[in-house]
Amino acid sequence: MTEFRTNITSIDPIWDQISEEAKRAVAEEPLIGGFVHACILHHKSIEKALSYRIAAKLASNEMSMVVVREIVEEAYLKSPDLIDAARADLSAVYDRDPSCHRLVQPILYFKGYQAVQSYRVAHFLWIEGHKDLASFFQMRVSEIFGVDIHPAATIGKGIMIDHAHSIVIGETSVVGDNVSMLHSVTLGGTGKEEEDRHPKIGNGVLIGAGAKVLGNIRIGDCSRIAAGSVVLDEVPACKTVAGIPAQIVGEAGCDQPAVSMNHMLGKDY
Repeated sequence: MTEFRTNITSIDPIWDQISEEAKRAVAEEPLIGGFVHACILHHKSIEKALSYRIAAKLASNEMSMVVVREIVEEAYLKSPDLIDAARADLSAVYDRDPSCHRLVQPILYFKGYQAVQSYRVAHFLWIEGHKDLASFFQMRVSEIFGVDIHPAATIGKGIMIDHAHSIVIGETSVVGDNVSMLHSVTLGGTGKEEEDRHPKIGNGVLIGAGAKVLGNIRIGDCSRIAAGSVVLDEVPACKTVAGIPAQIVGEAGCDQPAVSMNHMLGKDY
């Protein structure tokens, strides 16, 4: 009996859009053709493109690009959730960052997006027991991007880190889904304690530039932390805090502050 097989081509509208944007970018600026082809157009999927991009960034004299790329590709193969998170993060950047006009931009140019995807692989390695390898990824992310995220930290999907300069997220930090933060944010401890010592950030939280959230405290869902604030106490859901030390100054102002990206305080404050 003859066996017939039907070849079904998978449809990925997101990747198709990224590829079309890359082609237009090359047509408009031929001098970046080699760069865009290497990062996007030579690949058949977003996971292949990301594995190349992460490897190109994190490779060093101590670990070659070929080895780093193999590590990333194996992580993607074993944990498809990493790609789901990468897609959610990409949508978050596209929707929330007014300087992002094309889906291809974060993959090519935005170090916040690239750093978060590199962290995600490091976290997978940490969970799998490859702690030294995860620490190597952390070290390279810190050196290359100026973003220091401990691989043991837990970070949800739909994350947008804008500008992504001097970001620090400690070992026992937990960050929920759909969180937005700007540069120079610290999620840190308050001393030398070794147990659960870092903040727990709820879903939909907006953290302004330069804010410091310190200690094992809970930041409620859909709350806002004003730029430059130092948060030492728990924050209820849907509130805005500001100041040093931070105090509640009002409501969050909308249902999804991390999506609206509205940092303005009300006139009462």
